[in-house]
Amino acid sequence: MRKASLATLALIAGLGFAGPAAAQHEGHDMTVKAVIDPALAKAVADPLRATDRARDQYRRPDETLAFFQVGPAMKVGEYAPGGGWYSRLLGLYLGPKGKLVGLFFDPTPAVFGEKMKAGIRESVTKYPAEVAGWSNQPADRFSAFALDTVPEGEKGTFDRILVMRMMHNLLRWNLADHEIKQMRELLKPDGMIGIEQHRAKPDAPYAFTDGNKGYLREADVIKFMEVNGFTFVGKSEANANPKDPANWPEGVWTLPPAMDGAKDDAEKAKLKAIGESDRMTLLFRKRP
Repeated sequence: MRKASLATLALIAGLGFAGPAAAQHEGHDMTVKAVIDPALAKAVADPLRATDRARDQYRRPDETLAFFQVGPAMKVGEYAPGGGWYSRLLGLYLGPKGKLVGLFFDPTPAVFGEKMKAGIRESVTKYPAEVAGWSNQPADRFSAFALDTVPEGEKGTFDRILVMRMMHNLLRWNLADHEIKQMRELLKPDGMIGIEQHRAKPDAPYAFTDGNKGYLREADVIKFMEVNGFTFVGKSEANANPKDPANWPEGVWTLPPAMDGAKDDAEKAKLKAIGESDRMTLLFRKRP
């Protein structure tokens, strides 16, 4: 098991003691092993994840969710669920006792064409039934909405919101301020946002870190979240990949799983040997 830089115990979170434990260590560089909640370990090992499991070596979902202090009885929002890789796992983990909510882009900005706007609305409608089918859990354990139409009673009710490899899109589409502020309003007073994001080198130029290459600088993400009402709790290296030089001219999509532009099997083999991108894994608490 890799080491994390904060005592983020999903087992403790599930027992209701995560808040004080995390607050005690805020602002400190802690290096401890994450303890995996047995219910999370069971969900990660579930046979329903047979197809998804190949990417566990890169995404480290057990350590990542433990670091984010996601407990099995929590209300958790997954922002921009996409193809559902994390939704399938979260459905298994949260379905029995918790609540999983798909949080989708506000589809109204001009950056989205009419087809994409319709697709977002359709995804919102389909999400609860899809997760129920993936996880064999009751559909009422899942819900979804877009951030332009937050339902009555949802604000201030979320324990955690997860933003997985999506901050670059928010920044390059000029949506980050609005979407993060909406997520902040959804969180409980002590709620937290967990961010996993492709990580640029600290000295990477702005032309490479404006979101269009997929990579962002860790310091920039931390500063952005602090400006938008969050306290930086800590970071984990669970999703680090030192083999990634993070300087691909065509961006992160050069690497697996996309491998865009790979000309032959030999080139694909070299990229597979590197693996998926180097990623920051950051945790933020809603600031009063």
